Amino acid sequence: QVQLVESGGGLVQVGGSLRLSCAASESTVSSYAMGWFRQAPGKEREFVAGLTRTGIPVPADSVKGRFTISRDNAKNTVTLQMNSLKPEDTAVYYCAARRQILTSSPRDYDYWGQGTQVTVSS
Repeated sequence: QVQLVESGGGLVQVGGSLRLSCAASESTVSSYAMGWFRQAPGKEREFVAGLTRTGIPVPADSVKGRFTISRDNAKNTVTLQMNSLKPEDTAVYYCAARRQILTSSPRDYDYWGQGTQVTVSS
């Protein structure tokens, strides 16, 4: 059973930065497709950024140029660096893992973390 634990959320002002981390059990990040998703109150969970199994980053259009996803195979972690944060980035952020190819649909993912809150204040 793969376990994912997110950390790094918090409260930040508009234009600020946060760095989220996802610690995975086993050798997950180097052999699974890894995704970051977010869910704001009253909204559906949406894809933010992901890494293919070979480590290629794929950001959503809404965060392109502001968010960067990366992984550290030795530490078995995936990081989401978030810059130039906006109020609309406020949400609970989730890390997810999928055995097969990277997709943007949360329904395709096999494992999820518990989520970490990100709040961007204006």
